[in-house]
Amino acid sequence: MTSFVITVPGTFVSDVADSARPVVERKLASRHTEVSENEGLRLLTLNDDRTFSIRLEVEAPDKYEAELDAMRIVSAALKEAGLSESDAPLGPPAVTGIDSGL
Repeated sequence: MTSFVITVPGTFVSDVADSARPVVERKLASRHTEVSENEGLRLLTLNDDRTFSIRLEVEAPDKYEAELDAMRIVSAALKEAGLSESDAPLGPPAVTGIDSGL
């Protein structure tokens, strides 16, 4: 298995309660580990234009599975924070780091 850092972009299209951010960060905290921390990446970046980026690590056999897993994890975290898919649509995930342990 390989550790992938995946960046998932999104946009908040409705007002987001201040309480949503800590819920999302808490849900994803276990996915922000050595690879992303060593690179100085923030787990959640919020921009002034209501866009955001979430960077998390997933273990997967390949890039495709890593991106699918990241989308499932991010979607679940947003849902737990009370945000529907229409409140915070996600863009295409991208691999922004790889650690194969070699």
